[in-house]
Amino acid sequence: MGETRKKRFGLTSQIFVALFLGIAFGFLFPEYAAYLKVLGDIFLRMIRMIVVPLIFSALIVGIAGSEDFKQLGRLSLKTIIWFEVATTFALVLGLLAANVFQPGTGVPITNLTDISAISAAAHKPVDLMQILIDIVPVNIVDAMSRESLLQIIFFSAFFGVATATAGKYGEPIVKLADSILHVMFRFTSYVMTLAPFCVFGTIAWTVGKFGLIMLVPLVKLIFCLYFTLIFFIIVLLVGASLICRVNFLHLLRAIKDPLLLAFSTASSETALPSLLERLQEFGVPKHIVTFVLPIGYSFNLDGGTIYASMAVVFVSQAYGIHLGAVQQVMIILTLMVMTKGMAAVPGNAMVMLAATSAAFGLPVEGVALVLGIDRILDMGRTATNVIGNSVATVAVARWEKVLPDEVLQASYAKTYGTLVPDEAEA
Repeated sequence: MGETRKKRFGLTSQIFVALFLGIAFGFLFPEYAAYLKVLGDIFLRMIRMIVVPLIFSALIVGIAGSEDFKQLGRLSLKTIIWFEVATTFALVLGLLAANVFQPGTGVPITNLTDISAISAAAHKPVDLMQILIDIVPVNIVDAMSRESLLQIIFFSAFFGVATATAGKYGEPIVKLADSILHVMFRFTSYVMTLAPFCVFGTIAWTVGKFGLIMLVPLVKLIFCLYFTLIFFIIVLLVGASLICRVNFLHLLRAIKDPLLLAFSTASSETALPSLLERLQEFGVPKHIVTFVLPIGYSFNLDGGTIYASMAVVFVSQAYGIHLGAVQQVMIILTLMVMTKGMAAVPGNAMVMLAATSAAFGLPVEGVALVLGIDRILDMGRTATNVIGNSVATVAVARWEKVLPDEVLQASYAKTYGTLVPDEAEA
């Protein structure tokens, strides 16, 4: 009975309680809530110190652990195809939603926050060739210290291939990477015990600083984004699950802890360590999870992509600037490149929005319109990023025929505690 009680009040329940307590505390005691931000900051720093060694070791295991390079090439191609389809659909959907709902129309352009730092970054000319060059790290230690995911992935991929082709000299490295991966999972489980405190402090600080009143002038944008995110999840992600004959609700239940943590902290990075583990427990082979998921964190940020295209149109509507069909197509093509490698940390979308606005002649100051509610918007798009990458990982595994129905049935039974009927296609 004690075990059942413990299971009912697991990490998910603790985070839910912390979430509501944080909202109440921030609303009732905003002056004290300002001091609680330190809880979230410490936790996020602890998570971020896990991410780099985790991605590095995971990619080595995923690439070097695969002895069949033909299979690895096929896996890479399928992963890229999925990511590009999802990104294109997300960008187009964001633009369509912004044009239909017109979230920027009637927004008062007053009391704009100082965004001088963002503005300075945005007015740097966008050089697509330089973006391509910057993927290659000059110093991998420097890239790791800056948490440049694209550079880390580039180096890890080549290092993994070199390790796999080094024969007996590469075997100890693969074993070491696998050991590091398991240790980092254990490390993550320790850090995750602090998650409820992080959620409480972060939410209390957010509500205490901005107040619930901040939602009123921009409620239309909040509705527009969340409606579009839900529509994206239902149409593309649930649709893909149906095609792959995977029960989407079972998958959602399996990743509920990292999903809720990502939503409440507005950081995809906080979910990555436990998400890697949860997807393996769901039955996805390690070499699929450790390959697809880390790459997805740079190339498949579905929620951020939807927001990026929607926010550009929002700024244009707020200032009464009409964007024609050709300009909107160019926005899609530009964001197709710019969203790759967008760091999965809170608030980084602001710089990308400012840069895109500047590139298309829109007032960069318009970014300040959404600064006050960006935290609320970020929570939704971060949760969508996590769901999108989870579905992508499972879909690629099914596509590769390495996640059979019987394994799924076993994972469903493990998730719910009893064996469920053969309804994988539901």
